[in-house]
Amino acid sequence: MFDLGWTELLVIGIVALIVVGPKDLPVMFRQVGRFVGKAKGMAREFTSAMNQAADQSGMSDVTNTFKSATDGLNKMSNPMKAATDAAQDAMKSATDLGLDPESATGKLAAERAEDARKIREATAKKAQERLDAEAKAAEEASAAQASETDGAVPSDPKPAPKKKAATKSAAKKPAARKPAAKKAATKAPSKAAAKSAKPGATPAKAKKSAAKSPAAKDKA
Repeated sequence: MFDLGWTELLVIGIVALIVVGPKDLPVMFRQVGRFVGKAKGMAREFTSAMNQAADQSGMSDVTNTFKSATDGLNKMSNPMKAATDAAQDAMKSATDLGLDPESATGKLAAERAEDARKIREATAKKAQERLDAEAKAAEEASAAQASETDGAVPSDPKPAPKKKAATKSAAKKPAARKPAAKKAATKAPSKAAAKSAKPGATPAKAKKSAAKSPAAKDKA
């Protein structure tokens, strides 16, 4: 219990014999034994109470399921190791039975263990191939999704040509205003010609009046 060897116990006994005396030493040993027994009983009761509390709370079931799940994941992640471990366990169980390898039963047990090992290796190989195929399919799916997203990105900037068309129409609109400017320019020279023509009309009228005035004078 206290991790004491025979030499330590012998030294303790000699010291106790010297200190306590031969009469009281057996009584002291009985008391020490009772105390140790009580301590062991208390420890046993404490551990049993803790185990019962764990069972009632369901922690033991959770730990067992978690352990089984982790063991299954470890076997699936490394199926070759699981197969070799199973073969080693089978060989160990065959050797633990005490069978003579040279006897017929020993040979039969060895053959069965070898067959079991081959079957486990084949199943482990198939499981590994299945895992590789699943990983490859997942990679292909991710690559396809990435290509789809890359192909969908250029379809968004299509409204850019509309801006160019809008700029072209905006550039054409000022060009449409040029005829109005031409009309204004044509109107301005026509008005200037009319103004210049009006003074020319006054001399004609003056000539007519001058021609009429001599005729009137002759009549008189």
